[in-house]
Amino acid sequence: MEFASTVDFANAARRLTRAAVRRGLVGPSYRCPPRLVGVDRTIRRRDAVDGGGAVVSVRVKGRPREAVLADMIEGVVVVNELASPDADRVRTELWTVVASASTERGSEISVRGAA
Repeated sequence: MEFASTVDFANAARRLTRAAVRRGLVGPSYRCPPRLVGVDRTIRRRDAVDGGGAVVSVRVKGRPREAVLADMIEGVVVVNELASPDADRVRTELWTVVASASTERGSEISVRGAA
């Protein structure tokens, strides 16, 4: 299943960024599609002059929702330079955040095997 609209992508981005910040991590900004042709995800770190942080760009069109969410979550892990076991814990927590958002809307999302 793909994202139904850009509003769904924006809601997922907002939830993931807030969840990252609540955990004391850098909450990246998200955009779509990446500027580079032929890639599914890019990450651009911003200089302190630009306010710091990072932008995670994800290709949404023609991809399963779970693949897009996985790239968004992995963006948080990469931006924060997390390693196991912290990276694994954060991935699991962020999957829980997006899964709970889906059930709140009454739609289904499969997160099996994603953590």
